[in-house]
Amino acid sequence: MFRRWAKLIFVLALLAIGLAVPYLVERFYVNLVSEVMIYGLLAMSIDILAGYTGLTSMGHAGIFGVSAYVAGYLLTKSSIPAFAALPIGVLASTIAAALFAVIAIRTSGVYFLMVTLAEGMIVWGIAYRWASVTGAENGIRGITRPDFILAYWQFYYFVLFVFVVVAAVMYRLVNSPFGLTLKGIRESESRMRTLGYNTALHKFIGFTATGLFAGIGGALYALYNGFVSPSTVEFARSAEGVLMVIVGGAGTLFGAVVGAGVTVTGTATVCGTATVCRTATVCGTRTVSLTGGAGVAAGAQATARASKTAKIGKLAKRLAFISNSSFGMWSAHD
Repeated sequence: MFRRWAKLIFVLALLAIGLAVPYLVERFYVNLVSEVMIYGLLAMSIDILAGYTGLTSMGHAGIFGVSAYVAGYLLTKSSIPAFAALPIGVLASTIAAALFAVIAIRTSGVYFLMVTLAEGMIVWGIAYRWASVTGAENGIRGITRPDFILAYWQFYYFVLFVFVVVAAVMYRLVNSPFGLTLKGIRESESRMRTLGYNTALHKFIGFTATGLFAGIGGALYALYNGFVSPSTVEFARSAEGVLMVIVGGAGTLFGAVVGAGVTVTGTATVCGTATVCRTATVCGTRTVSLTGGAGVAAGAQATARASKTAKIGKLAKRLAFISNSSFGMWSAHD
């Protein structure tokens, strides 16, 4: 009961801080937090596959980009309003995820990673070659926001609202019976099949759902950046998403958001030169290795538990020393 209330208080505190951000910091940092939330959606969608299902996707930037491209194209090349263009973009990314899932779920391990990497590169190739629609390397420019989210702070609150709603849906999903089944598949897919679960169907639905969540982030990214290009769907973007999950801790949605915050903030404020970027990458890799791949969030919890265990061990040794000393004194006296 106490743990549940502690989580609720923590979430409410984070929400209060989120609501106060535009009043506490200047415009640059407000936009930075908006970007963190957008990439947080991508990282959490990858985490549902990598952390909860045991399937690491290297092609989710492609799904993320499908939504961004479709929404950007409709907003710049047609008269479709934003409230219709954005859902169409999300729908397109969900369909793309379903098509990818049909092929990818037949594999596992490194083969799943390679198949999803190839699928992501297909999207990159289409974005680069279909110049009449995507603009090729020039991309789609001039994507404008609707009037009600035109100001930076209005857009921030819009992103915050979408982020909170989608994050709550993801949390409910991974803690539902369906989410528990995904965890079972991660631990032993053969055992889950023996118990009568249709693991292929669960993986298909899980993959498609993550495409929906990544697509929401992609649609928001199109509005945030005002520009979509092949760099949005390239391999490096997928690798960044996986890195966010690793840094924050696979299997923890909050950790994925922490990883997104570390990666995006580090890129924006630290990586001013190539040398600094390489140094930051090395430090990030070292952090991951020190936490045993568990990530910052999970690693901090493990460190706290280890520290507590060490303190208890020291106390036990002291008590044993005092006890032995006292016993020796009484033995000498006798």
